[in-house]
Amino acid sequence: MSKLSDRRNRHDVYHQRARKRGFLARAVFKLEEIDDKLDLFRRGDRVLDLGCAPGSWLQYCRTRVGPTGELVGIDRGPLDAEIPGARLLSGDVFEVAPETLQGPLEAFDVVLSDMAPDTTGIRHLDQARSESLFERALDIADAVLAPGGNFVGKLFQGPAFSDLVKRCRRDFDAVKIVKPKGSRQRSIEQYVVARGRRG
Repeated sequence: MSKLSDRRNRHDVYHQRARKRGFLARAVFKLEEIDDKLDLFRRGDRVLDLGCAPGSWLQYCRTRVGPTGELVGIDRGPLDAEIPGARLLSGDVFEVAPETLQGPLEAFDVVLSDMAPDTTGIRHLDQARSESLFERALDIADAVLAPGGNFVGKLFQGPAFSDLVKRCRRDFDAVKIVKPKGSRQRSIEQYVVARGRRG
């Protein structure tokens, strides 16, 4: 982490709240806000978290799905977090077969993606990379998400934004676009929340 990033985090209210509550990253409050509004989880749910490092979303999911819920996370980066009962996989979502994530068990009830590209500062390039990650997350959800299941994916606003949202509206009963309060003000990220996958 750069000195600038470290200094910014020390003065960031969400970063401080995350530390006090034992969460690994401030991003947890984005998911918490979305869940508070739209009620994504039930006790016993099976949840897949794409791009799960450092693990704060999985930590939050454990509080919502309870001890009988199943959590699976994958990330290409280091996975040092200890999430009780979670299966953590190291790998690239573009290379892994969806059935590897699902295993021999039932389909997932919720698929999450907080994946974001390594930003370059070149807006159109960053948007295109975000769109590619979001589309891959949707492809995986298509393969492993149970009928009636929910999907949450981060997506930068860009040329393909509306087409990707249309795809969600085609496949799910209800779709909302959310920019949580925990998103940094200058960020172009949005979260597409799709509920009730059509079987």
